[in-house]
Amino acid sequence: MPSPPVSVASRRTVRPPPRPRERIPLTAWDLALLPADYLQYGFLFAPPPVSTAQLVDNLEAALAAALAVYYPVVGCSVSVDCASQGVEILHAVADGVALADVVPPDADVPAFVRSFFPLDGAVNHEGHELPLFVVQITELADGVSVGFAHNHALSDGAALWDFLNAWAEIAPPEAPGAATSRAPMFERWSPDGGGAPPIRWLAPALLPYADLAGLIEKPSPPPPLRERMLRFSAESLAALKGRARQELLAAGDEASAAAVTKFQALSSLLWWCVTRARRQALDQDTVCRFAISNRECLRPPLPAVYFGNSVYAISTEAVGASELQARGHGWAAEAVGRTVAAHTDEAIRARVAAWTARPTVSLPRLFDARGVVITSTPRVDVYGFDFGWGKPLAVRTGRANKYDGKVSLFPSRDSGSGDIDVEVALAPEHMAALEQDPEFWAAVSPDARKLDH
Repeated sequence: MPSPPVSVASRRTVRPPPRPRERIPLTAWDLALLPADYLQYGFLFAPPPVSTAQLVDNLEAALAAALAVYYPVVGCSVSVDCASQGVEILHAVADGVALADVVPPDADVPAFVRSFFPLDGAVNHEGHELPLFVVQITELADGVSVGFAHNHALSDGAALWDFLNAWAEIAPPEAPGAATSRAPMFERWSPDGGGAPPIRWLAPALLPYADLAGLIEKPSPPPPLRERMLRFSAESLAALKGRARQELLAAGDEASAAAVTKFQALSSLLWWCVTRARRQALDQDTVCRFAISNRECLRPPLPAVYFGNSVYAISTEAVGASELQARGHGWAAEAVGRTVAAHTDEAIRARVAAWTARPTVSLPRLFDARGVVITSTPRVDVYGFDFGWGKPLAVRTGRANKYDGKVSLFPSRDSGSGDIDVEVALAPEHMAALEQDPEFWAAVSPDARKLDH
């Protein structure tokens, strides 16, 4: 359908109760993300039991209460300046748009879904002037979209979901004035493990630049992309895992066969089939990159309540397109597993030390026209996010950080099923070629979800 008009009906600033001003310096992990886009996630809900105006009022009050605990979200600066600058809530209306238009069966994610997300095109460095967190509540004909833009230099996805769940705990109308029991940790990680003021060793004064703004180049608008949400059932994932294991056993690699996971099997299929769909030169190298959490890999591990960034992008070894096809899924799955296994406490600390010796905020982006990049995780229960009128009907993302070959993983809405929903973004010609790949579509499961409400 053509892009419908989405008009903003109201805009308001939300601030927590006053508190002493505090400044939290950023780590290497945080600073490296200054050139990247804001994170954009959103949910589609059935109609709430109140009017949209009442809904906005209720979510605003709950958000203010959540911000009293997660106060860095209202700050801004190269460090987080917790001065209660505030976050924003937008109330928008999408005339004539129904849930079925947003989640059409067996079709692309409509381009107009991007208009359900605020701060489109903003990069994290602009958090000097822009809010670090903005909510857009878009009224649909038979439901509502709640979309977020979150400054990625403030925290990673794990910390964002913790904050969102704290907000949702407070939001139910039957519990006005409720408070969250969550206790986030704002002190930033230090490699020496000491209790010194957070990251004195990474204070902005150490950066060899007088003005970071000159290094932050806003990316050009991305070329046209097609996006699809695809379901991989637990049974399909088990079959992919079994196939990879059999190939490795046939090659005599019993140890790797025993260690194969569903993530490795799914990643190898996506890498293998997207590379083939691109029809790139057989001698051109390709890689599979993915974002990985440092939290569990560090020794000692970071607490689950750590509120900041603790992620790195890691990559398989480069391999020629023809060699990847010849080696098969088993080898590709083992390459992914080998890359994950190498991401140890020692490797993380070595990367931090290298950055500290030569700090920069102009790190290359994840994008690689000949690679596949996998982000998000099906281990986060995004469908457990409930404002008090039922769990989401669907999860979507905005245009931020999208490029040809970007893949995001989410659990399915069917709690406990083991199914995984995969968002794939590709150039139109590459998506068209992937749609003609019978091997790929044999693994994709029909999506039986219905938007009944």
